[in-house]
Amino acid sequence: MVEGNSLTHVNTNPMLFNFTNFSEDFVPVVISSANNFTIITLASSNSLVIWALCGRYVLGHEAMRRMGTANVLIAGMRGLGVEIAKNVILSGVKSVTVQDEGLAEWMDFSSQFFLLASHLGQNRALSSLSQLSALNPHVHVNAHTGPLKETLLQQFQVVVLTDSSLDDQQRFGTFCHSNGIKLIVADTKGLCGQLFCDFGEEFEVLDADGETPASAMIDHITKADPGVVTCFEQRHGFVDGSTVSLSEVCGMTKLNSYGPVDIKVLGPDSFSICDTSSFSEYEKGGVATEVKKSKILQFKPLDEALVDPELLVMTDYGKMTKHQTLHLAFQALHGFVKRVGRLPLPRSQSDAELLVAMVTELNKVSQLDQLDEGVVQSLSFTACGDLAPVNAFIGGLAAQEVMKEAMFYLSGKFSIGMCWWIFIPYLSALTTALLSLLQRGSRYDGQTAVFGSGFQERLGEQKYFLVGAGAIGCELLKNFALIGLGAGEGGHITVTDMDSIERSNLNRQFLFRSQDIGVREKQKSEVAAQAVRVMNPNMNITAHQNHLDPDSEQVYGHTFFMGLDGVAAALDNVEARVYLDGRCVQHQRPMLEGGTLGSKGHSLVVVPHLTESYGPAKTGSQNAIPLCTLKNFPHRIEHTLQWARDQFEGLYKQAAEHVNLDSAGFLERTLGRGEAEALEVLECVWGGVGGQRPQGWEDCVGWARRQWETLYNNDIAQLLHCFPSDQLTSSGLPFWSGAKRCPHPLTFDPSNTTHMDYVVAAANLYGQIYGIVGTRDCSAIRSILERVHIPAFTPKSTVKIHLTDKEMEEERESGNLDTGRLDELQKKLSSPPVNSAALQMHPIDFEKDDDNNFHIDYIVAASNLRAENYDIPTADRHKSKLIAGRIIPAIATTTAAVAGLMCVELYKLVQGHRKISSYRSGYINLAVQYCVLSEPLGPQRFTVSDRSAHTPTVLIRGVVSIQVRQGVTVHPHTTAPPCLELCLHNPGDLQCIKAPKCEARE
Repeated sequence: MVEGNSLTHVNTNPMLFNFTNFSEDFVPVVISSANNFTIITLASSNSLVIWALCGRYVLGHEAMRRMGTANVLIAGMRGLGVEIAKNVILSGVKSVTVQDEGLAEWMDFSSQFFLLASHLGQNRALSSLSQLSALNPHVHVNAHTGPLKETLLQQFQVVVLTDSSLDDQQRFGTFCHSNGIKLIVADTKGLCGQLFCDFGEEFEVLDADGETPASAMIDHITKADPGVVTCFEQRHGFVDGSTVSLSEVCGMTKLNSYGPVDIKVLGPDSFSICDTSSFSEYEKGGVATEVKKSKILQFKPLDEALVDPELLVMTDYGKMTKHQTLHLAFQALHGFVKRVGRLPLPRSQSDAELLVAMVTELNKVSQLDQLDEGVVQSLSFTACGDLAPVNAFIGGLAAQEVMKEAMFYLSGKFSIGMCWWIFIPYLSALTTALLSLLQRGSRYDGQTAVFGSGFQERLGEQKYFLVGAGAIGCELLKNFALIGLGAGEGGHITVTDMDSIERSNLNRQFLFRSQDIGVREKQKSEVAAQAVRVMNPNMNITAHQNHLDPDSEQVYGHTFFMGLDGVAAALDNVEARVYLDGRCVQHQRPMLEGGTLGSKGHSLVVVPHLTESYGPAKTGSQNAIPLCTLKNFPHRIEHTLQWARDQFEGLYKQAAEHVNLDSAGFLERTLGRGEAEALEVLECVWGGVGGQRPQGWEDCVGWARRQWETLYNNDIAQLLHCFPSDQLTSSGLPFWSGAKRCPHPLTFDPSNTTHMDYVVAAANLYGQIYGIVGTRDCSAIRSILERVHIPAFTPKSTVKIHLTDKEMEEERESGNLDTGRLDELQKKLSSPPVNSAALQMHPIDFEKDDDNNFHIDYIVAASNLRAENYDIPTADRHKSKLIAGRIIPAIATTTAAVAGLMCVELYKLVQGHRKISSYRSGYINLAVQYCVLSEPLGPQRFTVSDRSAHTPTVLIRGVVSIQVRQGVTVHPHTTAPPCLELCLHNPGDLQCIKAPKCEARE
């Protein structure tokens, strides 16, 4: 830690956290770059005391452990610096020291979200300290108010420079490079930003893309030079030059110990490997798994990188000349400040001419083919501005680099370092009159320096609807408060989120604190609204706790939407996005949408009649696991985990819910659902109210033990009875081959930890649904197990096992059911119990975040036992929780960057841009060199010919009311089918027709 009078240190106590992680869905886009100096990073994860659990699902335990030992220095506590500090502290490093000699002024308030009016005239680092410390009790946060010196930098593994001069950047860059200190330089000027990283002379990258290693089931391997591997999957996922390891191969067993082998892709389902001509014949089985290759990168120091045009990374391929010009303009801007003593004044033509001249002089060395003087002028006009969305975007990227460097300052797990000069394309909006710029003594001064006070008034008058107050929602609300959206006369923000605050939210939803957890009165939306009112007391914001769906249309109906200027979607599922998009299309309101998946993110702007809408939901059925695979033929750990989840839902939730529904008319309603479903439901009910109902804890243990025997011994024995291990198909091929793994029954062993884990968890959960208190005392449970009778099992020849889902469905529809058993259950349940209230059960909703509720205990044990049945590699608790909990990883850095991109587009919406070329969709992956801003797609166009003589008003999919004439081109603000359904709205005559002629074209 830094010592001296200029340092303030805050001691905090670590807290234990369980981790939940979900986030908004991601729209994937693929792009490649051959740049040697590349971008960005990663995130991380851990297990112990934990806040570090925050990134666990994105990165891994070892990564989080390393990050927890890193000390980080962040210089500059204006908007960009505090954004980086916020994200880094949430990530869980060991310590963060924030340095700033400056005093808070009104100009800072447009993007520095931890400054209050009472902090004016006080040191920025000290003023931000308490709020930064409260973000993560596990991170030591310090403030240094003295100047930057080499002796200070020596105490840190990672140094971040913001709001720094070029002289300081080069001076400290040389020092850090020669002393093995990782350096990040980040800066924003108005609408533009830059980012540079130097990871030293040798930086080992162990994983170049951060993706889960691809794997494929093997169907056949030829005996040749080279051997050719054919996979069951239609697409194996490997690329030329990939390295794979082979395992579980039968026959050609030498491949199992051969080690990693380079492959050549021959087709989507095949690739060649090494010489297999001398190996034994291939028999069956095998898995090919990608092996990540490490590489050593060498980084140039800043002074060398400045003059190397090859290191410039494009983010908007439509504006390459602007990128190249900005690279020189930022350098010239430092020279301008050094010569004049200040940044160029807003809209000062003389200052702009001087900056253009300085850039032209620099280009005599760089020799760019073309300079964009308009970009230089725009940078000059806006350079003294300070915009929260731009800081959020650049700050998210920079913090991700810090996380990588902090985790891997000895070696890199994945992601490549970068030299990146970033340009945010919004200079076309700079048309505000000069006189409107002269506003002083306001929290929006940094913003009016770019857009003017007239635009600020328009922002304040906006009425926006924010759906979701999770990770992206919190970041958006922060930006809304800083830019003053809805904070003026007549303006308003409505935010809705029905969720309460959980511990795992705290690592990326920075508006929440530990004292907000589990308090029913403190829903996310209300706490978030209160937090942004502190940031900006002028905020007009109302918090709702409503779910957005057709049931809430009485609240969010036509009048509500027509009173809005726009909508922002911060949702965690596609279905909700599609519904909200449809409402916006129906009422012709713009929508901002964003999502993240770990280090990946996207942003989308939907403008009525100008851009394509979010569109209908894409079916996810192609990714669904077939039921027959789950039931009888699993071959991946994902299958056994899903099976375990299904077991949990059926045993501990659905069965109890069925019993609780046993009321008047229950039998009639159940039988009306079909015999197959009725038999299943009535079996559950009878199990809960009949002779199987447990009377005490010993009955629960006995039930769990018998359940273990049924699932892991008897059912497997029955399967092998129907399909023996040497079974052949009708084609004479082995039945148990390829994706069908031949299982084997397990024998219960009370000394086996996994066996006992299952019994303990299953018995306790079974007791909970009946209101019976259990125990974790394994010794006591073993004593009970000694008295449990396990009936002998004999496989039955009458049992039919379905090989496909189609067979299963045909069986259900055929009516070949045990109708006698159905009649028996109907008679038993026809008379209501004497004391039905006493028979009520307690359904259990799966909750992955409480490590003491037995839910994850059950999932892990149940899945791993089934994996053992089928010789599938088991998964630890961490991976099991990730998959079974359906956790979509989220990290603060990506959410901050995406929210920043969304709010840059918000500026354009408020300005009223009507050219599609002004807008940008954003796609980022902070684990690799990937940040692309592209023009959004326009709406689909359809030519419609009307068969009627008159010109009716029509609704296209009930969305946009227009006039249709024969042959006119219609521009629906949504995706429309090739053949449009037209609803004629004539007085007294409403009918649906199909257009007689309808040509759909892009």
